Amino acid sequence: METYLSSFPAWSIWTPELIVVLLVFSALYFWVTGPLRHKFEGAEPVSTRRKVYFHIGLIAVYFGFGGPLYVLGHMMLSMHMLSMAIVYLIAPPFILLGIPSWVFKPVAKIKAVQRIFRVFGNPIIGLLLFNAMFSIYHLPFTFDRLLTNEGAHNIYQLGMLFAAGVMWWHLVPRIQTRYELSELKKIGYMFGNGVLITPACALIIFAGAPLYETYTDASTWATAMAFCLPAGTDIPYELFAGSSALPPLRPLHDQQLGGAIMKVVQELVYGVAIGTIFKQWMNRDKTDNAKEELKEYEVVQTH
Repeated sequence: METYLSSFPAWSIWTPELIVVLLVFSALYFWVTGPLRHKFEGAEPVSTRRKVYFHIGLIAVYFGFGGPLYVLGHMMLSMHMLSMAIVYLIAPPFILLGIPSWVFKPVAKIKAVQRIFRVFGNPIIGLLLFNAMFSIYHLPFTFDRLLTNEGAHNIYQLGMLFAAGVMWWHLVPRIQTRYELSELKKIGYMFGNGVLITPACALIIFAGAPLYETYTDASTWATAMAFCLPAGTDIPYELFAGSSALPPLRPLHDQQLGGAIMKVVQELVYGVAIGTIFKQWMNRDKTDNAKEELKEYEVVQTH
C-alpha cells in the first residue's frame, strides 16, 4: 500500500474535483430543502434521516467514481467491481430516499420530462436497461475499449448511473405515477433484476482465463492508467509486474474475486430491498385490517 500511495500524486488518489462537484450538489440540496423550500407546493421540513440518506448516496458516488478505490480499480478487477457495486447498487436508492417527494412534483409537470418518463418510467425498461448496459459493459471488447477511452468511459458510466436510477425508482418511487407497482410486483421485479445480472457475473467468475487486456497487457494497462494521472506523469509500470506489483492475486483469481464481489453485494442489497418491501407490505395489511375492524365496530355501535 505504501508503494501505491507513493506512486501516485495526491490529486489522483483523492480526486478533489469530484469532491468539489459533490459538495456543490450537497449545497444545492440544503438550499432547496432550506431557504428555497417555501417556493414548492406542499413542501414540508426534511427529516434528518432523509438528509443522511442523501449524503450516504453522495459518498457512495465518490467511492464509485473517484478516490483510492477508483485508481485501484484500474489495477485490480476486484476493486473495479467493488466500486461499481457501490455506485450502482447503493448510491441510487439512498439518493432517491434522501430527496423529498415535493421536489419531484414540479419537475414531473414539465412536458419534456413527461415524454421521457413515458418511456423510461415503464418497469420493463427499468428492468432491462441497467442489466443490459451492465452486461454489455463487461464484454471483453467493450470493457477494454471503454477503459482505454476516458471520454467514452465517463459517458457510459453516467449512462449506467441513470439506468440504475431508473431501475431503483420502481422500488422507491418518490411520487405516484401510472407505473406504480404493488409490493408483490416489486418483489418479483427485484428477483428479475437478480436473474438478469447473473450471466455477466457468471461470465467473469467461471471464465477459464483472464478476459480483459486492461489487467493482463502492459500497454493496454498503461493507456487506462494514464487517465488516472496528471498529464506528463510517468506511468508506474512497477505496479503492473515485478516485485513491487500491487495486485496480490493472479489476474484470473482477481477476476473471479471481482465477479464474486459483485454477485454477493448484489444479493445482499437486493435481499435487504426485498425484506424492506415485505415489511412494508405486512405493515400496510395490518393498517388495512385495523381500519376494517374500526369500521365494523362503528357499525355495531350505531345499531
